[in-house]
Amino acid sequence: MEGGRWYSLGVRFTCLGCGRCCRGEPGAIWMTPQEVLAMAEYLGMSEEEFRRRYMTFRWGRQSLRERPNGDCIMLDPEGNRCLVYPVRPAQCSLFPFWPSVMSSEENWERESRRCPGMGEGRLWCLEEIEELLKSSPFPDL
Repeated sequence: MEGGRWYSLGVRFTCLGCGRCCRGEPGAIWMTPQEVLAMAEYLGMSEEEFRRRYMTFRWGRQSLRERPNGDCIMLDPEGNRCLVYPVRPAQCSLFPFWPSVMSSEENWERESRRCPGMGEGRLWCLEEIEELLKSSPFPDL
């Protein structure tokens, strides 16, 4: 196996825009201070107001809040689209290429039962995947 990784031959993934990664079970969307500021500016509000309205702490880090049903606070429930998509946190844009998902084929398969775009579409090569994994601001994702 080239590179010693289970995904050495690549994996297929394409985002289908279904919003499933933004829904359901409780989790955390961690953000860097720069991402917080970018989202606040995008929504036309102060960083303080953004933090008050949309943020909480989860597992010792700042995170976007969730609705009572587990959906991300930034997911428009009617349009099924992210309200801050152009400036969404890296954690969101890197999915499913998170260290926790890519750490084993079993984790990939488990997550693919939730995400219909995993195993479909574009083939991501080993080098691309490794670069995405390195770019994560939170290597323990």
